[in-house]
Amino acid sequence: MKMPALDADVKVLLPDGSEHRLMDYLLPSAFIMLAALLFMISMFQPYWRMKLFAPQYPKGLAVNVYISHMEGDMHEIDGLNHYLGMPSLDEGGKLERSISIAAIVVLGLLLIAGVFVHNRWAALIAIPALAFPLMFVADLYLILYQYGHSIDPKSALGGAIKPFTPPLMGLGTIGQFSTFSSFQLGFYLSLAAVGVMLVGLWLHRRAYKPLMDARKRVRDAAKATVSISA
Repeated sequence: MKMPALDADVKVLLPDGSEHRLMDYLLPSAFIMLAALLFMISMFQPYWRMKLFAPQYPKGLAVNVYISHMEGDMHEIDGLNHYLGMPSLDEGGKLERSISIAAIVVLGLLLIAGVFVHNRWAALIAIPALAFPLMFVADLYLILYQYGHSIDPKSALGGAIKPFTPPLMGLGTIGQFSTFSSFQLGFYLSLAAVGVMLVGLWLHRRAYKPLMDARKRVRDAAKATVSISA
């Protein structure tokens, strides 16, 4: 059985008697739900990657950072870091990774809740999700800084390499290694979610502000009527 198409000219009657297109109320919900979906998908993709190159490692050593775990040549890199007295890679950001899945789920649920909020509170509910990519970058930089400054000067090679901070993007140098860092699909999906969310919030305001204004006009008119009657 063929489903009937939604008529784009269907109108919603506002409290003051004015009309608004139904599609104007459906679009914000669709965009906000899409943003929540993009955040959820990003959990399963790497957010950041760093690759190290040296003559003895012609294929390089790579680490892929997801929000909940890391993958790659962890064992080899940890073996090298042992000579610098540095902790294992898994030690960095352990707290953040332990709560990241729950955090993304909460962000998604907040966005979905925003679909049912028809006033300015929808934008406030979305603030944590809007800030998420920036918080990831700031936290990643802090972890890289702390890790690169954890060299033990008394270790076997601790005096040979100065404290360092690996670059968030682009080329870098750590001792005899050259590095290349880049953000990955998961991070760009979170940025896309933010962009979609901003469009959704703009559409949300455009749709529901007339509704709020109509309700206010009705209340003001009712108050004026009561005042006249009194």
